[in-house]
Amino acid sequence: MGGHMAKNLLKKNYKLTVYDLNKSAVSNLVEAGANSASNVAEMSREVEIVISMLPSNQHVVDVYTGENGILSAAKKNVLLIDSSTVDPSVSQSIASQAKKDNLRFIDSPVSGGINAAKDGTLTFMVGGSNIDFDYAKSILEAMGSRIVYCGDIGMGQAAKLCNNMLLAISMIGTAEAFNLGQKLGLDAKVLANIVNSSSGKCWSSDLYNPVPGILPNVPSSKNYEGGFGTTLMAKDLGLAQSAAIRTQAPIPLGSLAHQIYRTIIAHGFSNKDFSVVYQFLKGKN
Repeated sequence: MGGHMAKNLLKKNYKLTVYDLNKSAVSNLVEAGANSASNVAEMSREVEIVISMLPSNQHVVDVYTGENGILSAAKKNVLLIDSSTVDPSVSQSIASQAKKDNLRFIDSPVSGGINAAKDGTLTFMVGGSNIDFDYAKSILEAMGSRIVYCGDIGMGQAAKLCNNMLLAISMIGTAEAFNLGQKLGLDAKVLANIVNSSSGKCWSSDLYNPVPGILPNVPSSKNYEGGFGTTLMAKDLGLAQSAAIRTQAPIPLGSLAHQIYRTIIAHGFSNKDFSVVYQFLKGKN
């Protein structure tokens, strides 16, 4: 995700300094015109804006607040944009620490997946001050087609967790429906044509169908490679579960989706796209 986002910034003639533990990711961006840094502190020291895209709560905490982290190195008044998906409380905590260091922070998680990152059509869900949102908007527009202001710090994360929980639930439902249809002898493409022009239509069926061969450019037709991994979906559902417990919000389907994706991982699908739930329901490892 971050690599594609960075390439879109380069295409819009932004000057980038990049860092990643994945050396090949850095090499690809250097070949595209970026400068590289040897660590997070070096990357943060001379730039006007920092954009992070990281896997989990702890990664974000370590990169921002750890020894030689972003907060220790960035210049005063630099804008920090975190596009990771984390617990809203993590964003709120980092924003509070950033403010003490005279730094600005917004949470800006994304929706749309690998293809949208590549095409520059991501949706950004932003939490922070109106001033910082306005300042960041042109940067985010270089990577996305829809930039939505969600409210105070953490509200971008709240929107993302709710969206991903719904996505997981709808993907499981889509996979169940298509598996049942085929068990009954119905052609999957016929069912897709009906569902996508009827009341069952949803993103999981229409634009990201989990059945191989229905859509050519989605992970299900590429052996479930690429896309949004089951491990990341389980992580996001875990964050939603924690938020629901903290706020005492009942999420029976969200909780079940979390358990299903954890089970999928235990059955060896951890490196596959989350639409592989279709194969899991069919009983294929």
